[in-house]
Amino acid sequence: MSATRPFVLLATRPEDGPADEEYEQFLRYGGLRPDELLRVRLESEPMPSLDLDAISGIFVGGSPFNASDPDDRKSAVQRRVEAEFDGLLREVVARDIPFLGACYGVGTLGAHIGATIDHTFGEPVGIVPVTLTDAGRADPLLAGMPLTFDAFVGHKEAISTLPEEAVLLASSPGAPVQMFRIGRNVYATQFHPELDVDGISARIRAYAGHGYFVPREMDDTLAAVRRVPVTEAGRILRRFVERYAR
Repeated sequence: MSATRPFVLLATRPEDGPADEEYEQFLRYGGLRPDELLRVRLESEPMPSLDLDAISGIFVGGSPFNASDPDDRKSAVQRRVEAEFDGLLREVVARDIPFLGACYGVGTLGAHIGATIDHTFGEPVGIVPVTLTDAGRADPLLAGMPLTFDAFVGHKEAISTLPEEAVLLASSPGAPVQMFRIGRNVYATQFHPELDVDGISARIRAYAGHGYFVPREMDDTLAAVRRVPVTEAGRILRRFVERYAR
């Protein structure tokens, strides 16, 4: 799928290795060339002024930031990034611009629409079964997906309650909101559609000691993400690109 107007990946990972791997994974599963996916690393530079009429859509990658942390525990960078996302999402939601936020997308989009985000439904790093709701089965972005599919997760916070205007698309046993939509074209997932087993294994090694798992259990965590093949979640990125490339 060739996009004459690029997609944009808004990233916030400060570590170069995981940041570069994340970009490569969005390219691979989106079926995009580097000139079709522009990356902005918000942890190191302010968000540029995006001409939403000159792009095909927006991706948001994962992040070390937690939206539910109290303001006095957030860094100046996190507070800046959150304010920039809030301003961008005001226009994205109002204009129903194609948007897909993976993992941190739940924190950014969820916070913007007033969802309840807390630590009640955090999930350790691993594989979970994600099940589509009736609305998810009818959603064009999820057409052809199995009713239940495995996906990689690893998050300290999650959405407990969605506001009425949000459409719940998928859940897992440990997290009631795995995917939702606002309007027709604005999406967020709690799981990582961009990850394969090598990608999540690299993340596990990079983020040992960051509170996602006990460091001494790293070998067990690496083994857990290899227990079953995760083959379906990446199709969501390709479908997003196919649907919105222009």
